[in-house]
Amino acid sequence: MIYAIIVEQDVGKLLLAGFIPGAFSAVVYAALIIGMAMTIKGFGPPVRGFTWRERFESLPPALPIVFVVFTIILFVYNPFGDALGTPTEGGALGAFVVFLIAMYRGMRWSELKDALLETAKLSVMIFTIIWGVLIYVRFLGFADLPGAFSDWITGLEQSPMLTLVFILLAYAVLGMFMDAIGMLLLTLPVVYPAIMALNGGEMVSAADSAFGMSGPMCAIWFGILVVKMAEFCLITPPIGLNCFVVAGVRDDLSVQDVFRGVTPFFIADAVTIALLVTFPQIVLWLPSLAS
Repeated sequence: MIYAIIVEQDVGKLLLAGFIPGAFSAVVYAALIIGMAMTIKGFGPPVRGFTWRERFESLPPALPIVFVVFTIILFVYNPFGDALGTPTEGGALGAFVVFLIAMYRGMRWSELKDALLETAKLSVMIFTIIWGVLIYVRFLGFADLPGAFSDWITGLEQSPMLTLVFILLAYAVLGMFMDAIGMLLLTLPVVYPAIMALNGGEMVSAADSAFGMSGPMCAIWFGILVVKMAEFCLITPPIGLNCFVVAGVRDDLSVQDVFRGVTPFFIADAVTIALLVTFPQIVLWLPSLAS
């Protein structure tokens, strides 16, 4: 959503574009864990003491959240006709459904009050970030920095794909010293126009573009790549936020242990990003159906 706000793209298509890459990443992680459990002795001890009946009986408590997800998806992407509403209205519907489920399960007034206060705090933070970014973008526009950077990028005597790879590598380096949201807010107002210029412009057709896709599709593809890079940077030292979170909830693990343990997933994410760059249709297939 932050990417969509900064570059003024369709939030719904971006959310839809992230579905297959997200599922693809989950499959890669699962394959990695299974492979490590099968090859490293003692890595994945078998779970004993639970019958299959007990395991299936533990699933129903998770069904309400699955219902919420499908409600939102069917509301925004109605397979039987036109969409019933926008992603904003879909999010509001999802929040209302969650509220009804919470009330049915006995949520108290004090808990509702705390939830509303936390929501207000989070909303204020998000809107403060948004208007700050909009002011920042306007200042950059007055200075013509995005245009100058775009002219420099398009003037490089190398393939556009190689330039894109270097930009993604620059994000990996920035992620070692900055948090993901700050990195996106700082770089996208400058990098996004350069990528679009490199592809041939906002209105270029797929036949005339450098990356083999139209301007709107290039914006969606690059958005998923950037967000995936932001997730990638959440496990890179020295500021791997996810690693510090895991170390914080496990007293028996140090940060160094977590960084060592996350190395295979670091490699898996690198492979996933490489595949998303090489095969853009992994990202663009679902959005193309919604066009």
